[in-house]
Amino acid sequence: MIEISAHFANQKLENCLMNASGAKCMTGSELSDLINSPAGAVVSKSSTINFREGNPLPRYIDLDLGSINSMGLPNLGIDFYLDFAQKNIATKPIFISVAGLTLEENLALIDKINKTDANFAIELNLSCPNIPGKPQTAYDFIRTQEVLTQVFKINKKSLGVKLPPYFDMVHFEEVAKILNQFPLAFVTCINSVGNGLFIDAEKEEVVIKPKDGFGGLGGDYIKPTALANVRMFYNLLRKDIAVIGCGGIKSGIDIFEHILCGATAVQIGTQFMKEDCSIFNRLQDELKNIMQKKGYNKLEDFKGKLKSL
Repeated sequence: MIEISAHFANQKLENCLMNASGAKCMTGSELSDLINSPAGAVVSKSSTINFREGNPLPRYIDLDLGSINSMGLPNLGIDFYLDFAQKNIATKPIFISVAGLTLEENLALIDKINKTDANFAIELNLSCPNIPGKPQTAYDFIRTQEVLTQVFKINKKSLGVKLPPYFDMVHFEEVAKILNQFPLAFVTCINSVGNGLFIDAEKEEVVIKPKDGFGGLGGDYIKPTALANVRMFYNLLRKDIAVIGCGGIKSGIDIFEHILCGATAVQIGTQFMKEDCSIFNRLQDELKNIMQKKGYNKLEDFKGKLKSL
């Protein structure tokens, strides 16, 4: 019997697969499809207090090796996601993603979630790279510490943060020092790699409208960066902080590599956008086949056990 369940943030997932916030999880129909899918948990669209239209179209384009997007946080507002989650929490674990545009808005969002009795986990998005004029909180270390200090003064539920990619060893260490000061349940590594540019050479133009074509990259383009972030934070963070891998996952071997680097569970974004909910069955089967061939019965048999030369 091969076991691929995951347990973190006071949630028990039947399998370690989740959608990434932003991928087909905004509307009631999309969320219902996820609830009824083989995914181990559901992550909501990153929410603001009120409905938000987001950036002008086209703002998401599939590419041969991934995707590029500049969504601008379109969402239906926290009350919609809380209502949906309260009606469906008995079905499977639900993670409510929040991405306030100010510290005050994030505190208001978390306060709303905390006032419910349901066992929700919160994913605080500190890494939205595609709102014009707004920097990523998680690249400002002083601001990150300030935000988390205020958040944990009021938060009562299991809460984790979604991080952008980091590239410098010193930055990994500085961020980990900050995160280790707080009772975080998990970190999600990584959000899209911000400010990429893809060009249609035939038309001699960019492929998305917002920000003059600059947007967040996902898919194959970012897998090595995602694995590096998972590995570094697995090594640097307290062991009670789970690392959730996200970036470039489209096969069972991709999941295997994320877990080998230290991930407890994984989120799928770009490839989920391309395949829809059928992807979760395929990925489970592929991961189990790899584990069977290698003689592993559960994720803990190889989690974090990447070998060095």
